[in-house]
Amino acid sequence: MDTLQIMGARLKTLRKERRIYQREMGELLGVTLGHYQKIEHGDVNISVLTLCTLAGYFEVSADYLLGLTEERNPL
Repeated sequence: MDTLQIMGARLKTLRKERRIYQREMGELLGVTLGHYQKIEHGDVNISVLTLCTLAGYFEVSADYLLGLTEERNPL
């Protein structure tokens, strides 16, 4: 699995844990539902600012979202 697919899978898991719809995530990021779905599917790259927004929203590290660590929020 490549980095975009790992990130997408982790975003999907985090979103479902919070019981949030993809549409709501799109609104948070200022993108369409379709674009957010592509992020979760691992079809599109995101900006560093979007990565930071997602990490902050889900209270995890960017490294976790990118698949560089298994720890959600290492100190």
